[in-house]
Amino acid sequence: MPESPTRRVIEARAALSHALGVAEAELQEARSRHLSAANRRDRMLAAAQRQKVTLSAQRDKRLHEIDQGRRDDRAALAAALADAARRAAPGAAASPWDRWHPSPALPAAAAPQVRVGRVQVPADDDVPALVALLDRGHVVIRGDDGRGDVVVAALLLRSLGTARPGAVHLTGYDPEHLGGGLAGFAALATAGLLTLVGPGELTALLDGLVDHVRRINETVLAGEHASLRALAAATGRRPEPWRVAVLLGSGHADELSRHDRGQLDRLLRTGAACGVHLIVRGLTVADRAGVEVIEAADGDRARLSSAGDLPVRLDEGPPLPTITTTCRAIADEVAEGPAPLALSSLLPDAEWTATSAAGLVAPLGDSPLGPPVLVKLSDYPPHALIAGPSGTGKTNLIYAWMGALATRYSPGELAFYLLDFKEGVSFARFAPGRRDPSWLPHVRLVGLNVNTDREFGLALLRFLGAELRRRADAAKQHEVTNLAELRAEDPQGSWPRIVAVVDEFQVLLAGRDAVAAEAVDLLEDLARRGRSQGIHLVLASQDVSGIEALWGRPALVAQFSLRIALPRARRVLAEANTAAEGLPRYHAVVNADSGAPEANRVVRVPAAGDRDGWNALQHRLWRRRPPDLPPPRLFDGDAVPRLAASPDFAALASVPAETGAAPVALLGETIDVAARSARMTLRRAPGRNLAVLGTRVDEACAVLAAAARSLAAQMPPGAARWSVACLDPDASAAVEELKGVLPHGDTGFYHAADVAWLLEDAAQEASAGEPAARPHFLLIYAADAAGGDSAALRRVLRQGPERRVHVLGWWRGAALLRETLGGPSSRTDPIGAWVALDAHGSELNAYYPGARPPVWYPRPWRGLFFDRSVHRGAEVIIPYGPS
Repeated sequence: MPESPTRRVIEARAALSHALGVAEAELQEARSRHLSAANRRDRMLAAAQRQKVTLSAQRDKRLHEIDQGRRDDRAALAAALADAARRAAPGAAASPWDRWHPSPALPAAAAPQVRVGRVQVPADDDVPALVALLDRGHVVIRGDDGRGDVVVAALLLRSLGTARPGAVHLTGYDPEHLGGGLAGFAALATAGLLTLVGPGELTALLDGLVDHVRRINETVLAGEHASLRALAAATGRRPEPWRVAVLLGSGHADELSRHDRGQLDRLLRTGAACGVHLIVRGLTVADRAGVEVIEAADGDRARLSSAGDLPVRLDEGPPLPTITTTCRAIADEVAEGPAPLALSSLLPDAEWTATSAAGLVAPLGDSPLGPPVLVKLSDYPPHALIAGPSGTGKTNLIYAWMGALATRYSPGELAFYLLDFKEGVSFARFAPGRRDPSWLPHVRLVGLNVNTDREFGLALLRFLGAELRRRADAAKQHEVTNLAELRAEDPQGSWPRIVAVVDEFQVLLAGRDAVAAEAVDLLEDLARRGRSQGIHLVLASQDVSGIEALWGRPALVAQFSLRIALPRARRVLAEANTAAEGLPRYHAVVNADSGAPEANRVVRVPAAGDRDGWNALQHRLWRRRPPDLPPPRLFDGDAVPRLAASPDFAALASVPAETGAAPVALLGETIDVAARSARMTLRRAPGRNLAVLGTRVDEACAVLAAAARSLAAQMPPGAARWSVACLDPDASAAVEELKGVLPHGDTGFYHAADVAWLLEDAAQEASAGEPAARPHFLLIYAADAAGGDSAALRRVLRQGPERRVHVLGWWRGAALLRETLGGPSSRTDPIGAWVALDAHGSELNAYYPGARPPVWYPRPWRGLFFDRSVHRGAEVIIPYGPS
């Protein structure tokens, strides 16, 4: 049946309702799905947000870590740079000015870099801005002149403070300020460490520096080393000082000529290797390797070429008091000189092993280049001149040279003869003394305090002349020409090389008298012929410029080809050679080519004057001396000799009168190389009487006492008769002393009241037909006081000696003796020998052969002795003192 509408409606409504339910379910499902998706979205968004936050935090953390790392790296880099800078510029090279002080490096150390400011880096560490100058390069300063002057002062003071005093020499060219910019360094000029060059002298300065570089390359580096820095590192010594030239130009483009520009370029290219460094401001210099350019400016606007674009803040300049105090201290230390080496530096490892056959070679000290300076005495150079003002170490140099020779050559190879004309005892240590019995075994003669005894210097030259003749005769006998050949032909002979050292030798040549004339003649002969026979002269003087007797004989001076000049010595080198003028203490110029400048060698002489050090050396050598080696002859011009110490006195006492030898009277010690006594032989012959002339009582009594004591030593009891008359009360004490010397039973003592009887008795004895059985010695003190008894005395003087009656008398003047002899026209033959004390040479003419009187100027405790039977000329003697 057909569907009803209601049914269809119901069905439709049901279908619709179902559809709606499905749709709603689908919607609900869709809503559920939407809600789930939203929830997932929200969860995803939340998760993404959380991840974003985490990533952002991680990023921020990482960025913070990276930034912190960068800051740490910069700090570490700055710290490393600061530490490296401190090592490159230690001590005075970079320390702040408020606590700055010099800190010299060792000689072989490379010079440090020096601070001029601070590199501006973002770090807490102070990173010094350093400049490499000494041993490395040059500095050019541009920009602000005021800041540039500060940099110059800092560079110079720090360079001076890091080097040994005297190791940096400054030269300043500052035409605009006329040296004002370097005024604080003026104290260095007194020590020769600063030279200021004025306007117009720049060319000469540059030329001189270029010549210096050429000399260093040719003579110092000599192709063996690339630089002075390398030489110092290899040898441990720096042979040349640094030379820093400060060139402060005016800024004009035409200030440098083409020649100057070329010389400047040469110095910039080659100077640093040779220790020549330039600090240039105000002159146009192109950038080049080895040249540090400083742009001077205030604040952080300064720049260094070695620092690139990094800003640099320049330091304030050193305080002026710091500059002046430092420079004054450096100048004083340079003037004082470096500390000397020890004497031990000259001594060999093995002593007495060298032979002197071909010559003498020994070091005198070390040289700036390091090796020792060897000094030679041989056929060439044969002789030496040493000169140096007082206080420059002349005696020390002689000690050092002697020590070096004495340890290399044994006493059989070398003999020293030492003479000192100064008022001192420089050579006394080489002879035995009261406290120290040792002596230097090589020394044969020591003469001290002979400044008033020029005759002793003449005696030494005479002795050397005799030794020269002895050696020449031996050379002829063996048909050889020099000492080396003679020693080869006569190996058993004693042929040591002789070195005669005469200090202050100009005293010997002073004056225009017979002593000076003979001394020059002997010197010339020894200098000319001594070289071949191994006799070498070493003459020393404080200043040889005034020695006319020497410099007036160029042939003599030419023989002294070895010249040694101490600081400030003049004319000992060649006229144009001024190398000694700027020498420090304990230094000398040794020149073996007669002073030619090219032969100069600078030597640092050790300190050899220390008595303890020298005594240790001398004692060691003394203990090794040959057993038969006698001590040296010591002549001290200030000492009074003693008769008991005379070898001649001991020899006379051992000869008895029974041998028939004529008795000998010893009167004093001769001024001679040998310790020889002045003697008068009292044989039976006319004139064998002695007259002592002068008013000096003590000396006159000393001469007569020595004569009496020496005669008595030869005469056993009863062998002679003695008569002693004292006519001057001042001599009574001396006469009393004779009572203990002369034999009592054979001696009579007489006063003025008894002299007449004594002289009359002696006159009768002198007039007897036969000689006396024994000699009769009359000692008359103040014989001129005999007065009316002079006639009897004349008879004794004229007739007595032939009958063994001899007068030994003292007359208080040469004219008074003439009166005793009979007046001005009387003959003086009865006086065969005399000793003049304070009688002048002109007063002695009547008693001296020839027309000219003897040259004699009286001096204390010296006498002029003449014996007509043995002398051609008078000789000076020293009376023996009381024993």
